[in-house]
Amino acid sequence: MKHARTRAAAAAGAVALAVAVAVLGLGAGAGSALPNENAVVYWSGIAEQAISAGGRPPASSQVLSGIVHSAMYDAVAATDGGLEPFLVAPQAAAAALPDAAVAKAARDVLVARIPGQASTVDNAYTAYVNGIPSSQGKAAGISAGAAVASQTLAMRVDDHFDDTGAWVQPTPGPGVFEPFALPPVDIKLTKVTPYTFGSPSDFRPNAPVGLMSGEYASSFDEVKEYGGGAGVPTSRTQDQTDTVTFWLDPTFVQWSRTLRWLAVDRQLDLRDSARLFGLVHVAAGDTMIACWDAKYHYNFWRPFHAIRRADTDGNHKTQPDTSWTHLAAGNHPEYPSGHACFTGAYAESLRTFFHTDRVPLEIESTRFAVGDPRRTRAYDRLTEVQDDVSDARVWGGLHFRSTMEESPKLSNQIVSHVAAHYFREARGND
Repeated sequence: MKHARTRAAAAAGAVALAVAVAVLGLGAGAGSALPNENAVVYWSGIAEQAISAGGRPPASSQVLSGIVHSAMYDAVAATDGGLEPFLVAPQAAAAALPDAAVAKAARDVLVARIPGQASTVDNAYTAYVNGIPSSQGKAAGISAGAAVASQTLAMRVDDHFDDTGAWVQPTPGPGVFEPFALPPVDIKLTKVTPYTFGSPSDFRPNAPVGLMSGEYASSFDEVKEYGGGAGVPTSRTQDQTDTVTFWLDPTFVQWSRTLRWLAVDRQLDLRDSARLFGLVHVAAGDTMIACWDAKYHYNFWRPFHAIRRADTDGNHKTQPDTSWTHLAAGNHPEYPSGHACFTGAYAESLRTFFHTDRVPLEIESTRFAVGDPRRTRAYDRLTEVQDDVSDARVWGGLHFRSTMEESPKLSNQIVSHVAAHYFREARGND
C-alpha cells in the first residue's frame, strides 16, 4: 500500500507543518508531518510523541491519548460543525478556524496533563499557529480551542489517572499471578474513571478458562511448545520468532502511527479524521481501563509460572518443566491480553468506521532496522492483523491461546457501546 506521504504536500498548512518539524527535529512516524496531513492528524502525531516520552506503558498512554483526541474532536465539532459534541460544546464564532481550535485544544490538554513535555509541545504549537495567517477567524479558533480544553480538563480533573496504585500480592498458588518486578504495570488503571461508562468493572469479562479443563491443557501445551525462550527447546520457526519480535514494538506508538498513515492514505478530511480518531482513541482508552480492571481482578498466572508449577494445577494433562522460560515477558496478569484488547479496540473501531473488515493496512515495527524487509507488514483485512497478534503472543510465551481468543470480545463490546452513543455526525448533516 502506497502511503499518501509520497504525494505532494497541500498548500494549506504546509509551511506551518514544515516549521514544526524543523523545530521538533522529528523523523517520520514520531510526531512529524506527513504530506496532506490535516490538523487532527498532525496534532495526533504531536500527542503521540509527548505521551510516549519517558517510556510510559502502552495502556496508560492510550488512556491519556483519549483525553487529547476527545478535545480535538470537540474543537472540530464547535468550529466546523456537523458533529455531535462528545464532552463539551462551547460557543464558537461563526468564522472560527477549526485548525487553530484543534491546535489550541491539543496544546492545552497536553501541557496540563504532561507538564514534562510542555516545552516541546509549546514549540510545536508556536510554529503551527505562526503558519496560520492572522485574522479574526484565527483568534476565534484559538479561543474556541482554549474553551474546549479548559472544560475537558475540568471534567477529567478527578479521573485518578495520576494516582499511585498499591499492589498487594495475593497468596501464591495455582493460577495466581506473581510479578517479576514491583510494582506490576499500570495497576492504577483499575481506579481510573472511564470516558463513556461508570465503572472500570462495567464490562468485566467472564473468568479465564479453568485450570482443570481440556481447553486450558491444550492452550498450555501450545505455549509450552512454541513460546520458550533462550535455552528452551521449541518448535517455533524463525518466521514465527520474527512475528513475535514485530509485535514487541511499543503498542500505543505502533498503532497511533498506523492510524495516522491510514487517515492520510484515505485522504480523510478534518471532520472525518476527528470522528475516526475520537472513536479509536477514546474506545481504546476505555478498553484499556476495562482490560486492566479484569487483569487485576482475576490475577491469572503467566505461562512462566504455569509451566514451571504445572504439578500444582490439578490437571493431569499438563506436565511441568521447571526450567522453562518465555521468549518475551509481561509484568501484569495474563488474562485478558493487553495487546489483544488494544489491537481489538483499534480493529473494531476501524471496522465500525469503514463498515468493513477489509481495511488494508501497512504497519511498521521499529524492532527491525530501517531497510530490513521485516520492518513492514501489509494486511488486507483487520482480522489478519488480530490473528497475527494472537500468534505472536502465544509464540512469545506471553499468553495462552484461550486468552487470545477471548480477549477481543471485551474490546468489541466497548467499541460497540462507544460507537452507538458518541462520535456521530449531527442529525441532518449532509
